[in-house]
Amino acid sequence: MCEANAYMVKDDEETLLMESVDLVEPEADGTFRLVGIFGDQIVIKGKIKRMNLVDHRILFEE
Repeated sequence: MCEANAYMVKDDEETLLMESVDLVEPEADGTFRLVGIFGDQIVIKGKIKRMNLVDHRILFEE
């Protein structure tokens, strides 16, 4: 499987945003739409801090 978990990093602490993210899509307003493997979706504001695909992790920051 190639899914990753998405986290928001603030003050060196990670908060899980979504598990099993299949798609990360930038939106025109500067947000990102995250879509899970079952079609669940969230929209977050932030920027990508790091993507570690070997560890299946996507880190965002405000």
